[in-house]
Amino acid sequence: MVKMCVINYESPYGREKPYTALRFALTAIVDGHDVTMVLLQDGIFVAKKAQNPAEYPNHLEYLENAISEGLKVIVCGVCCQARGVIQEDLAEGCKIVGMHEIVEAVAYNEKTITF
Repeated sequence: MVKMCVINYESPYGREKPYTALRFALTAIVDGHDVTMVLLQDGIFVAKKAQNPAEYPNHLEYLENAISEGLKVIVCGVCCQARGVIQEDLAEGCKIVGMHEIVEAVAYNEKTITF
């Protein structure tokens, strides 16, 4: 088992990076790895409740499935504040944190991959 940190900067539905990050995280968890996902910049919107995309796979459903399998999700507080997002706007299991907690998550994990 490897401890991994998956960092996503991209908003959902505009590009494939968030979808790939979610699939990667879920697959790693299913394979027995310990995974923390960090959502930064527009990537915070991956965790936003009430997503209802018409033509894309629902990123929130992937995120919630991964959380139910053990994914830890931390969301940049400064990024949320700049975009008017508060804790209540986010899916259950996602936690708004400061940069110290993000640094700690990256330092704690053995491998880090960014999307």
